[in-house]
Amino acid sequence: MNWSLGFDPLFSWGVLATLLVPLAGLAGLGLFLGQRGALLRLAALAALALALFNPVLLEEERDPLKSIVALVVDVSQSQEIGDRAATTAQAVEALRQRLGRFDQFEVRVVEAGRGDTADERTDTRLFSALEGALRDVPPSRVAGAIMITDGQVHDTPADASGLSGPLHALITGKQDEHDRRIRFERAPRFGIVGQPLDMTYRIIDTQAESGEAEVEVYVNGELALVEQAVIGREMALEVTIPGAGRNIVELRTPVQEGELTETNNRAVALVDGIRENLRVLLVSGEPHSGERTWRNLLKSDASVDLVHFTILRPPEKQDGTPINELSLIAFPTRELFVEKIEDFDLIIFDRYQHRDVLPILYYDYIAEYVENGGALLIAAGPEFAGEQSIAHTPLISALPALPSGEVTETGYHPRLTETGNRHPVTRGLDGSGSQPPRWSRWFRIVGIDRPQGEVVMSGPDERPLLLLARHGEGRVGMLLSDHGWLWARGFEGGGPYVQLYRRIAHWLMKEPELEEERLTASGRGMRLEITRQTMAEEADPATVTAPSGETREVPLTAVQPGLFRGILDAQEIGLYQVENGALSTVAHVGPVNAPEFTDTVSTQEVLRPVAEATGGSVRRLESGLSGLDIPNIVPVRASAVTAAGRDWIGLRTTSDSVLQSVRRVPLFAGFLGLGMLLLAFGAMWYREGR
Repeated sequence: MNWSLGFDPLFSWGVLATLLVPLAGLAGLGLFLGQRGALLRLAALAALALALFNPVLLEEERDPLKSIVALVVDVSQSQEIGDRAATTAQAVEALRQRLGRFDQFEVRVVEAGRGDTADERTDTRLFSALEGALRDVPPSRVAGAIMITDGQVHDTPADASGLSGPLHALITGKQDEHDRRIRFERAPRFGIVGQPLDMTYRIIDTQAESGEAEVEVYVNGELALVEQAVIGREMALEVTIPGAGRNIVELRTPVQEGELTETNNRAVALVDGIRENLRVLLVSGEPHSGERTWRNLLKSDASVDLVHFTILRPPEKQDGTPINELSLIAFPTRELFVEKIEDFDLIIFDRYQHRDVLPILYYDYIAEYVENGGALLIAAGPEFAGEQSIAHTPLISALPALPSGEVTETGYHPRLTETGNRHPVTRGLDGSGSQPPRWSRWFRIVGIDRPQGEVVMSGPDERPLLLLARHGEGRVGMLLSDHGWLWARGFEGGGPYVQLYRRIAHWLMKEPELEEERLTASGRGMRLEITRQTMAEEADPATVTAPSGETREVPLTAVQPGLFRGILDAQEIGLYQVENGALSTVAHVGPVNAPEFTDTVSTQEVLRPVAEATGGSVRRLESGLSGLDIPNIVPVRASAVTAAGRDWIGLRTTSDSVLQSVRRVPLFAGFLGLGMLLLAFGAMWYREGR
């Protein structure tokens, strides 16, 4: 309860000044001149002024406010090392009990380092959590902050200017901890497929500044090489990027006895593989309406280097034209089909027939090229069914089907087969979802017998139209119509010829995204997304192994025919192993080489400058005879410079309070005020009357 004196004037201060100042001047002048009754006039004026000022005695009832204590608890993944988590839990419980004994303190507990986003899990941001906990608290009510952490804090401010109250840090972990870690020093973001990529790395050991350590290098989960590295020295590394798209290069060094954690004994670099330009040889047998369809498509693809030859006149045609005017350059058959055939990623025969332009032996070379891993596409026209068909050459051994000799010319809509609906080359083609498909008709198809491989598109009467097959290590495709150009010309609305032709070419050239059986996984934030391509109607659940070794089953749900996906909300940052049947892959979840695991050795030095600048302290939590040695809590005045001692930590108390009620007692009102005023004026008149 507080008493104070206040005023509740009857008029505004301006009006009072207008009335009283002249009177006070006259009274003062009379006093100065020694007039009779000047003192009484001054007393009467004072009584009048008090009456007008209306003084009141205020009785205030106030409730004191509590000081706010922020207890910031580090629950990041590094706190799970050893007994740090148990120590943290004991310290939090002990501090809750001790702070609960003080009525002047209100405790706010906030956890940091285990949020929903990847950024919240990769950095230990205790000061951001502290700011959020005290955002609505005025500085005068902040008692201080207590942090329970291993000391590896990644948002420590440069100074303590933004902090109110003392900061105390209780450090978990042991004094002399040992840890070894490996990290990439230089890791390019991109690499050329099949070419060596130069990288560098370093091994850091808290107890060994020299010596050697073994390093295993994995590329996409497969062991690539093992080498010896000098501890503390930047080491050169050369790896070969195996495929286009995302590649994971991982370094592992064996775990030493007594190490804190094996998590940072691994380092990961994500490298996007870029293919060198694919080389395609296109041989057109004769001029026709769709001759330039393949050429224009392949020339528009920046990733393709195209070599194109067109036979404009059959050899048997004789019209007297000089040989040196038949072509701009001679057809270098030996150079293309013998000496440099292995340099090509794909050979396309577009309505080509055997007319002795190629020696018969060269077809055998082409078949061998496919057997050894090459790619061949037959874009067939009526010639494929004739007597001079290339199916009647040694190339027959590489073909998945032979012509029946029948050529059907009738209007029909190309349709996807049941297999084609699941095959990545034709799955989801624009316009394929309706019946009939939303694309134009074709008017010719070449018949074949006993097709091998996968028929993904069909023509009239379910006749094979697009056939994809494997031969040895290579691949062969057969497009049994030359009317794809109708789509390119926009006939009856056209069709997705670019999408179809490009997929055919890239499947033949073994583009990973178009593999029928494929398992991929990628990390998006703290979610692991798994994609399974298969020709089967269903996909079994995927088995996911977390960085800690924990295994989980993730169901895969069909999103399209032949395409299944599953999502796992990951709890750990690091490399995940995903398996499904005979396929396996790896994916990294969260930021690569996150700061949370860059250095896991507990330390007092990171927080010490800031804590001491606020008058606080940093001390390690030790186990005593009676359990965990927690410092005592001592309330200190807000003006105290130091708030820590050998076995105690201080928290400031506040003088802030909340006004509950006010009782007013007028001092110059009622009979008392009236009597004093009448007495003063009566005395003045009495004196003036004598």
